Amino acid sequence: MKEVIVIGGGASGLMAAYAAGRKGHRVRLIEKNEKLGKKIYITGKGRCNLTNDVLPDEFLQNVVRGEKFLTGAVYSFPPQSLMRLMEELGLPLKVERGNRVFPTSDRASDVTKTLERACRAAGAEIRLNETVTSLRTENGAVVAVVTDRGEYPCDCAFVCTGGLSYPSTGSTGDGYRFAESVGHSLVPTVPSLCGLNLRGDWREAQGISLKNAVLSARRGGKVIFSQLGELLFTHFGISGPLVLSLSAKINRLPLKEIALELDFKPALDVGKLDARLLRDFSERKNEQMKNVACGLLPAKLARLVLTCAGISAEKRANAVTKEERTRLVSALKRFPMQPLSLRDFSEAVVTSGGVDTSQINPKTMESRLVSGLYFCGEVLDADAYTGGFNLQIAFSTGFAAGNSL
Repeated sequence: MKEVIVIGGGASGLMAAYAAGRKGHRVRLIEKNEKLGKKIYITGKGRCNLTNDVLPDEFLQNVVRGEKFLTGAVYSFPPQSLMRLMEELGLPLKVERGNRVFPTSDRASDVTKTLERACRAAGAEIRLNETVTSLRTENGAVVAVVTDRGEYPCDCAFVCTGGLSYPSTGSTGDGYRFAESVGHSLVPTVPSLCGLNLRGDWREAQGISLKNAVLSARRGGKVIFSQLGELLFTHFGISGPLVLSLSAKINRLPLKEIALELDFKPALDVGKLDARLLRDFSERKNEQMKNVACGLLPAKLARLVLTCAGISAEKRANAVTKEERTRLVSALKRFPMQPLSLRDFSEAVVTSGGVDTSQINPKTMESRLVSGLYFCGEVLDADAYTGGFNLQIAFSTGFAAGNSL
């Protein structure tokens, strides 16, 4: 039997504590908040999208960074294993659009309660409102975890502290400090799955939502991202599912080198869109362009597109030249936007960056530098797109650590 300390009671910590406890080890889980799973409570808009029901190979295609490192953990404890375990523990699940998995109750709190019951049943002791301050190591091995209440000797310590996203839930980078204190390298952290601040004033378009637009990103003329989906204009720029995915792809690149393009009419190619404009202009030839363009886009967006095309909003449709119409087609198909910065960690779903995975055993999550020290979940330099993939990474890495003892 080993003395195991789990630092952090989120998704990876709860899973690690359960997996280690069921193996017969003495487990103590230490959480600095007043309750467990604080970030779980806000995932999936309070419903908790706990995984994505796809096979491991497809799952790994949705990992942005850390795909190779995560392969073993995801194959050993894939979404189907998590789903089976949760239902065995008494939590009914359902699969929705995009293979997203939720508790049937639509209550994120039920996920946390289920895992807490499982941990307690496996013999884990749970200590709340207690903050880990440091790790103590001797001769290249972890020997104790120090908190604001005392010191706990241990054979193993699992660092499951999360990253920097949603700091109000307690994710304040503690794990990175612990890692550095024992010699681990960190990959610089940046927000991921977040909105983008754009150059210019976007307040006029604030609140406009597009259901089927194509957002593309180019760097040096090369397309590095292009997807169809939903997008929301905000006072600072853009957000919504498309933008969250884009942010994961470009958050480590110099944004000044990134050019964004928005295709408002992906169902129409250039020729068909030009024919549509000719028809609209013919039918509404005496109307001003600000009114004609509203047949294509919401009024606020129509004004922005006309400005981009260099066409006066007051101009009559029958006075629009062929050159102006060509520019309008271009503005509708390749509307330019320039990213200024990522939104900050308080709005990011996950953290990109963290503990360098080259220093971690991918099968067990144990440090290659310090014996008995394990890192799980968001604290690692591994992240994925939205849709339940990041929570599954937390569960898979937590299970790999606990189950390896």
